[in-house]
Amino acid sequence: MDPEEEAAVPDRDGRPLITNILTVDVEDYFHVSAFESRIPRDSWPEYPARVRENTVRVLEMLAAAGVHATFFILGWVAQRYPALIREIATLGHEVASHGQNHGRVRRMSPEEFREDLRASRRTIEDACGRKVRGYRAPSFSVTRESFWYLDVLAEEGIVFDSSIFPVRHDHYGIPDFDRFPTWLRSPSGAKILEIPPSTFRIFGRNIPMGGGGFLRLFPLPLFRMGIRSLNDREGQPAVLYFHPWEIDPGQPKIPGISRKTRFRHYCNLERTEGKIRALLSEFSFDTIHAWMQEAG
Repeated sequence: MDPEEEAAVPDRDGRPLITNILTVDVEDYFHVSAFESRIPRDSWPEYPARVRENTVRVLEMLAAAGVHATFFILGWVAQRYPALIREIATLGHEVASHGQNHGRVRRMSPEEFREDLRASRRTIEDACGRKVRGYRAPSFSVTRESFWYLDVLAEEGIVFDSSIFPVRHDHYGIPDFDRFPTWLRSPSGAKILEIPPSTFRIFGRNIPMGGGGFLRLFPLPLFRMGIRSLNDREGQPAVLYFHPWEIDPGQPKIPGISRKTRFRHYCNLERTEGKIRALLSEFSFDTIHAWMQEAG
């Protein structure tokens, strides 16, 4: 996207103020893919749910900062807490799909994916009366071999996607993918706007700074530097994401998981909310839809 097409609202230093993109993946702590070997899907109702209370805390935090975000909502959550989804929409946030049951796209057939997407859209739209126009795959679980999912998205009326993380990771990522919002052509020729989570380019490698575990692990000054570099040097919006469970250090501890998984999930939970509040106070953020309107 041409930097000159970005919103040119001056900041305190007289420089153009770029609108960054804030997204929230609405799922509970027991939904995460790293726990799937310990917590099968049919056992989810046995765990104490915390997603409603944590999401309300997120809404209060955003309201205090005067910020709207795009909420990628798990259909499983929308089915059980429709009033929460209505509240998200009523407060002016954008609703989008995070799938129905947190299934990884690369493990689905095209028809299974279509069914999952339709179920999540129907549940979310019935809950809040707003049209779902966007999608994010659970755990960014797409590969080049599963790009057929773009055809399904287009056929189902999805306008934008945020499923491709241009990093190298042991569970996801397409490291040589475009780092910035870009129009994609699906295998059949349909157009979808891809909104990748942000990365910081250093020594020829993409360093993840889109949020999630990276936000919890990396120091706040590094994120500040990364956002400023994206905005000022590259003329691009930062695309950040987090989960409501990441501001909940009191969540139950899952036994029997590996040390790596334990570190990745529980690292710095007590600091996440403070980091997010700091970034919201220092930079401009809005929904994907609002950014698309500004960018033209």
